[in-house]
Amino acid sequence: MRRNAQLVAAALIALLHLYVGCRLLPALAWPGWATTAGVFYLVLSAALMPAPLLVRLTRLSERGADTLAWIGYLFMGAFSSLFVFTLLRDVLMVGWLTAEWLRPGTFNVLSLRHDSAEIVVALAAAVSLVGLFNARRTARVVDVELPLAGLPAALHGFTIVQLSDVHVGPTIKRGYLAAIVRRVNALGADLVALTGDITDAHVDRIRRHVTPLAELQARHGAYYVTGNHEYYHGDVDHWLDEARRLGLRVLLNENVVVDHDGAQLLVGGVTDYNGHHFGESHRSDPAAAVRSESAAAVKLLLAHQPLSMKAAAEAGFDVQLSGHTHGGQIWPWNLFVPMQQPIVAGLHRVGKLWVYVSRGTGYWGPPLRFGAPSEITRLKLVPAAG
Repeated sequence: MRRNAQLVAAALIALLHLYVGCRLLPALAWPGWATTAGVFYLVLSAALMPAPLLVRLTRLSERGADTLAWIGYLFMGAFSSLFVFTLLRDVLMVGWLTAEWLRPGTFNVLSLRHDSAEIVVALAAAVSLVGLFNARRTARVVDVELPLAGLPAALHGFTIVQLSDVHVGPTIKRGYLAAIVRRVNALGADLVALTGDITDAHVDRIRRHVTPLAELQARHGAYYVTGNHEYYHGDVDHWLDEARRLGLRVLLNENVVVDHDGAQLLVGGVTDYNGHHFGESHRSDPAAAVRSESAAAVKLLLAHQPLSMKAAAEAGFDVQLSGHTHGGQIWPWNLFVPMQQPIVAGLHRVGKLWVYVSRGTGYWGPPLRFGAPSEITRLKLVPAAG
């Protein structure tokens, strides 16, 4: 079954490359050597795009596997833009040809055919280069205020720094994470929240790359919940033991009540929304995460997926911090996120619950971000007006 799925995926990738080649190369009318280079590039792209998904089946060294993944992901990101712009060009071509048919002489179709193909190639290259720069730079700090009614004076200005979706793995290593940790520590937060998908490989392969997490500094510590990717690489409990060893407070449908200058804040955390598919003990349960003998003034939930928000509101949480969506990561794929998640990014009100969805601090798959910059989020509790 898996082999059949792989063959179908490879065939689909080949057909999409064939479509792009047939639509662009004749229109570009490049010299023979350049056309040959274009064909070679597309063949190489079709062959290497699946590499990151198949690399675990190889016996390559860590460096070899990571190099192959890097190459495959770069081809994947570049082709994504090339395919989208080719498709948009064809939609526009239909309009141009229709206008020319209705009113001959409206357009120089031959010129448009050639020029638009060149524009597609230029745009795809530009998006890939800009996207690579955006993905590889250290995420910037995004400031968000959370206005809460009845907020105790002691909690006015309480700051939470959120990290999400770093995806330490084939292309994100120790140096990338260390730069994030340095930027977080410079903020002097009261609390650090890590809302899942921090890793994207088996813990044995990334142990030395996640060590900067042990250096996170905040007055009340760092709290962590699982995302979906922590379940994809073997024994999730093995990774959770490592997270605890690094000093993270792991919250699995449970909470910790923090005393801040006499005011209490409940920090609850749930397993990933789909965690039960990997074991009943990892079924997400916001109701369990809010149970406490303490009457906390503010109840904060860490939940990887925005989908948890309905249950979080019913459980009585005041704030939910989530990630998962990456804000879409690469335009125009952000337009499809609402098909799976109720919120793509930013701050939203759901009844009495504030939900903030991070665009993510790293990236997944292709090292590209375009139209959805990464972020380190600094959230501040403030009293609601009135």
